Amino acid sequence: MPITLAQLNAAAPEEAAQLLDGLYEHSPWIAAAALAHRPFSSFTQLKHRMACIASESGREQQLRLIRAHPELAGKAMISKTLTAESTHEQGKAGLTDCTAEEFARIQELNASYNARFGFPFILAVRGPRGTGLSRREIIDTFARRLNNHPDFELAESLRNIHRIAEMRVNDKFGVQPTLGNLVWDWEEALSQHSDPGFAEKGQLTVTYLTDAHRACAAYITREMKACGFDSVETDAVGNVVGIYNGATPDVERLLTGSHYDTVRNGGKYDGRLGIFTPMACVKELSRTGKRLPFGIEVVAFSEEEGQRYKATFLGSGALIGHFNPAWLDQKDVDGMTMREAMQHAGLPATLDAITALKRKPADYLGFVEVHIEQGPVLNALDLPLGIVTSINGGVRYLCETIGMASHAGTTPMNTRRDAATAVAELALYVEKRAAQDGNSVGTIGILNVPGGSTNVVPGRCQFTLDLRAPTDTQRDAMVADVLNELKALCERRGIQYTLEETMRAAAAPSAPLWQQRWETAISELGVPLYRMPSGAGHDAMKLHEVMPQAMLFVRGQNSGISHNPLESTTNDDIQLGVEAFQHLLDQLALEQASAPTPSPA
Repeated sequence: MPITLAQLNAAAPEEAAQLLDGLYEHSPWIAAAALAHRPFSSFTQLKHRMACIASESGREQQLRLIRAHPELAGKAMISKTLTAESTHEQGKAGLTDCTAEEFARIQELNASYNARFGFPFILAVRGPRGTGLSRREIIDTFARRLNNHPDFELAESLRNIHRIAEMRVNDKFGVQPTLGNLVWDWEEALSQHSDPGFAEKGQLTVTYLTDAHRACAAYITREMKACGFDSVETDAVGNVVGIYNGATPDVERLLTGSHYDTVRNGGKYDGRLGIFTPMACVKELSRTGKRLPFGIEVVAFSEEEGQRYKATFLGSGALIGHFNPAWLDQKDVDGMTMREAMQHAGLPATLDAITALKRKPADYLGFVEVHIEQGPVLNALDLPLGIVTSINGGVRYLCETIGMASHAGTTPMNTRRDAATAVAELALYVEKRAAQDGNSVGTIGILNVPGGSTNVVPGRCQFTLDLRAPTDTQRDAMVADVLNELKALCERRGIQYTLEETMRAAAAPSAPLWQQRWETAISELGVPLYRMPSGAGHDAMKLHEVMPQAMLFVRGQNSGISHNPLESTTNDDIQLGVEAFQHLLDQLALEQASAPTPSPA
């Protein structure tokens, strides 16, 4: 019989320590220290407390913890002296069935890793779904992490140890992240569709209205219908819209969703997590025959990334009446216009049909979006969820400095008009100026010397500026300082510059009441509250223009990397995201039920 949380909370110290035996390899001190914080309101709270104790224990204690773990497919496995837990985990990942070549490669990696870092390689080999990584995935991860900085790798080892402990807690207590597994499986299935040229390489790329894009829409449609949505349709811009009716006709709806297109060679969770999380909630409502005092409208937005056409936020923009008619005549790299692509996909491709998609804000309670964090913050803090306070406002520029090309050997340093070093100086200023605010960010992502040569002082340098901050006031102050610095350094260096603004997006602060609802939902799970801005843009930015919005972040693995094939999250973290959404729905239902009935006119 699985142990219950009530048993753990009520047990005597010695018995409780025995119940938690084996969670951290040969390191019972972590569980023992955690037990001093009883009672736990949830298993999530227990897991987080143990992670905090290990993370705060000091470097020497952490090294002892890491070194208490066996090598993968190492001597302990061969001699069968692994703990029962490690035996189960390495066996589930197939490490007991390595080929001779795989075994030799792992031993080579073990030796190189130990020589570089001084501790064994730690990997949660049961993986993000808990069913086991393949030997190929293990070997590839092993080789990749050999290149990490030692301090980073120590932290990554601890994160993997916490993930191992999390799954061991699940085993001991019979915890099944059922809805997390469901969403994880949906993500995997959807990721099977990828554009030609990428699919053959095992890369995920889904751009607007390609065959892979339409296959994704068809899959989402089928799964929405299977979940019990009352209506599912594809609209005039390719959004898949699922509606789950409220308890009575014509009630307001909660609007939610995210995008299903991807960047080139991107990840499986960006956007898509925000579609499948509310779908799992609707599936549970339908399964139990429950109706809420409001409806739920889940929109799988067809386009957010702007990869095929320069029409970023096309899917969510159409819902607020922001569709530029000129977009229909844009051509992709193959010369196909958006209108032709829509017609090929069976869409009306008329402005009238697209204009008709505009929603009436009064019909909606607000908009919420769940999204993978796309950054390292939650991962570094050992926190599964984060509350978004604001989506950063941003400005982008396409720039060029113009100096004088001259001979690298004969031009004295004090007479040079070097266009590239001017940009280098600006880049250092941008870095310093953004850091001054604490949560602003600034990037020169492209820096190009056209026609450059090894022995020529650069006469021209093309570059981009991307400046973002949680409020427009903060962003604009940083922009003004950066542009003033550009002007001043160019004057000092005797060079000219050009500046073209290519994008300006307003910040989207979360509506205080909706942010509070997310905070209450997370508190119900026993997860510490962590508030943070979003540095990336999201569909919520568009809906923010017409209705209140708030976002929830789910932790990413692999240091939170996104827009990358390594983008990942776990079934346990997804489960918490779904449960947080369910708590949010419950709050809204209580609020609606207790709201005074308007008196007749």
